[in-house]
Amino acid sequence: MSASELPDLIPLDEAQRRVLDGVVPLPSVHVDLADAAGLVLAAPVRSPLTVPSWSNSAMDGFAVVSADVAGAGTAAPVVMRVLGEVPAGRAPDAAVTPGTALRIMTGAMMPPGADAVVPVEDTDASPGASALPTTVAIRAPARAGDNVRAAGTDVREGAHLLDRGRACDPAAIALLAATGIARVEVHRRPRVAVISTGDELVPPGEPLGPAQIHDANSLSLAAQAAETGAEVRRLGIARDTLDSLLSLVREAVAWADVVILSGGVSVGAHDHVKAAFESVGELSLWRVAIKPGRPFAFARATFDGRPVHLFGLPGNPVSVFITFELFVRPVIRTLAGHPRAFGRPVRIVRLGERMRGSGGRQNIHRVVLERDPERPDGLVARSSGGQDSYMLASLAAANGLVFLPPDADLPAGSEAVAWELRERDA
Repeated sequence: MSASELPDLIPLDEAQRRVLDGVVPLPSVHVDLADAAGLVLAAPVRSPLTVPSWSNSAMDGFAVVSADVAGAGTAAPVVMRVLGEVPAGRAPDAAVTPGTALRIMTGAMMPPGADAVVPVEDTDASPGASALPTTVAIRAPARAGDNVRAAGTDVREGAHLLDRGRACDPAAIALLAATGIARVEVHRRPRVAVISTGDELVPPGEPLGPAQIHDANSLSLAAQAAETGAEVRRLGIARDTLDSLLSLVREAVAWADVVILSGGVSVGAHDHVKAAFESVGELSLWRVAIKPGRPFAFARATFDGRPVHLFGLPGNPVSVFITFELFVRPVIRTLAGHPRAFGRPVRIVRLGERMRGSGGRQNIHRVVLERDPERPDGLVARSSGGQDSYMLASLAAANGLVFLPPDADLPAGSEAVAWELRERDA
């Protein structure tokens, strides 16, 4: 039976479209550059400085007039008179003239008159020696510009540095700092509240009673949300009453941009998520044609004029992980200002074994993606283990997800769409 023959189920792409519809980046704020790591620029950035602002040495060595040493060699060294030295952080106090040199350190300002730097290794000077020699023998030729970082060769004042939508990763932060930028305009970090539901749940580390299990979902969801760049609060475990659940949901809505619940989204007598969502907002969709993860609820609420996105995920831990990837992660990324909502590398992979879907729903299999020995740039996907929605060992072993069409029966060698979840071992 296909998804179209299950009228109460919404196809995956339609559900994703509805969840993302109307989601816009959070308002921008100005933060210190030291606090900007991982945040997304809300405006393009131009350089206030030229970098390098002045020509400087790329090597420890001797600043010279290149014409003086054009013919230098091991067999015929050119001896220069050393006028002094230029350490990093101090302006030169002498100019280089024909027949003279200045000892210079990496990053130090080039002295007037010099147009090249001869590395100390190409001289008779001792590397690291503190005493300044009176003369130096140059044993290799130099051309104008050798080992010199010329002013403006990296960035010019007023030049475009970074686009809006660029995450402040280490390279971006280094560039911003080098150009003297101390504060940046970024989108506020999304706030995510996580709630588990169920009388059977006990926090990890506490002893289990009869018919109880440890709460894995709230910790895994908090980790996924933090990895996506959110500020996260775990609000605890709601018991199987509407009052208990509503109390935590209202607390979450008052603080968070995104609220994530796990469990209680089915139609059992003790499943209260739908009612709780309808009490604080407008329920938008209920069940999705995917496996694992069919029980799914999404709602929107408003608190003090601020939109809040509420997700009710299934109770099984693998279903929780996958529905976060499919629905919650793209919303958090969009709120954070990322231009690409999903952000996972998408690959066409070759199946290393037969894979089958079932239940008239799109099946998402946990797989191990490895280099394909038959295609240098390709990947082959093999099952990471059991595919039941309670099996966490196969989830931890997986580094990718393969998407199978409803009721597909694909032999080994078939191609399929996969998401890469984490770095491959090989």
